[in-house]
Amino acid sequence: MRLTEADHARVSAAVTEAELATDGEIVAVVAGRSDAYHDVALHWTVLAMLLVLALLAWQPAPVEWLHAHLIDAWSETPPRWYLTFALILMAVTFLVARVILALDALRIALTPGATKSRRVHARALTLFRAAAEKRTKASTGVLLYLSLAEHRAEIIADESIHSKVSAEVWGEAMAALILAVKDGRPGDGLAEAVAQIGKVLAEHFPRSEGDTNELPDRLIVL
Repeated sequence: MRLTEADHARVSAAVTEAELATDGEIVAVVAGRSDAYHDVALHWTVLAMLLVLALLAWQPAPVEWLHAHLIDAWSETPPRWYLTFALILMAVTFLVARVILALDALRIALTPGATKSRRVHARALTLFRAAAEKRTKASTGVLLYLSLAEHRAEIIADESIHSKVSAEVWGEAMAALILAVKDGRPGDGLAEAVAQIGKVLAEHFPRSEGDTNELPDRLIVL
């Protein structure tokens, strides 16, 4: 899912228009993903290795068959053969799983939803602190963050806004954004979310005389 030049123009125009009626400043940021999730891939890889060991403990017949055909059909399979076979098979499983899970789409698909939500929120908070927090005179910055791979978004507001506007108020903006992203229209969703945020800001922080544009209106893509 990619944003076109028309999407960039649409979102930037929406930010400019929304800020005409408020002292608030909106920063829109889009990221391809919020995390690489390599630790999740490692967890799945270790789980696959343990599953191999569990299967061998449950059904040792394949080991016995190999020993009988490769080593000695007339003797019992020694314990060290079981351990050697298990070690080799676990090592192969580890390597195969790591190669398969190098695919971003599969790695993200296997990441639990709660983990993705936490990572998206953490990335949004980091970006907010860098791009919007206390960057305006009246502390009226708002970050709209969309992480495309996870289909998740965050709205984080500066302290002056947060003290007057509860998180639930951003519900309509979030709903419009996520619905459009699921339909493959991230540009439309961002523009609509910006418009909804602008309405909230205009209600609580109407534009005052002498207000200046303190943060960039352009869409930031990471």
